[in-house]
Amino acid sequence: MPIIAVASFKGGTAKTSTSLHIASALTQFHNKKVLIIDFDAQANLTTGLGYDPDEQDSMAPVLQGEKSIDQVILNTGVSNLDIIPADTWLERVEVTGALAADRYSHERLKEILSHLSYDYILIDTPPSLCWLTESALIAAKYALVCATPEFYSIKGLQRLAIFMNNIAERHTLKVLGIVLSFWNPRGKSNHSFLEVIENTFPGKVLSSKVRRDISISEASIFGKPIFLTSPKSRASLDYIALTKELLKRMQAQDILEIGV
Repeated sequence: MPIIAVASFKGGTAKTSTSLHIASALTQFHNKKVLIIDFDAQANLTTGLGYDPDEQDSMAPVLQGEKSIDQVILNTGVSNLDIIPADTWLERVEVTGALAADRYSHERLKEILSHLSYDYILIDTPPSLCWLTESALIAAKYALVCATPEFYSIKGLQRLAIFMNNIAERHTLKVLGIVLSFWNPRGKSNHSFLEVIENTFPGKVLSSKVRRDISISEASIFGKPIFLTSPKSRASLDYIALTKELLKRMQAQDILEIGV
């Protein structure tokens, strides 16, 4: 059961949209059973699927040992796609209750998820190098990094790379790829941005890039994936292509591991 942590160093990289639409594409076009975890206290993924984060339990009480994970899993209304919502409690969960005194608290999420039965689990992490992000990366087999073709987004990748490398020294974390959103194929600085990314994450830039599309914002208003609201839009086609590319990368990695 591959667990994918979707990460970025700054906001505005379409991290949440990427998490949602890869998860949705896996269910709709590849017949997979997927759980998506909103692990960001801003709860954009939760609201983007039509839920009020103030009315739902998040992973927080599960991490504290107060509830079982089955009690916080909700069906999204999209076939084979479940969600664990987020709430504001997540922001300080590591310094409260049972976790505050646990020196191995970063391992808790990995332990909890190991008992689930899904084809894939995606974790939408906060846009920062915090306890939540570290816990998600420790739990994950793969990290999918989100960026945009702009200076601060690309420069932030260097700090994120160091953070991930430190975790990978102790856990089986691999960078699955770098996905670029708000992509303009005719952007004047594309080559320079791609060169910086290649130097930071060699061989990890994904061929499939997500173009800017107002249909993504419109889909979030309806609380549904873009495949249901604008199936022929540019972004819909881009996310379908991106998901196919990610599956091929994971399959190649599985073959490599079997051969080792």
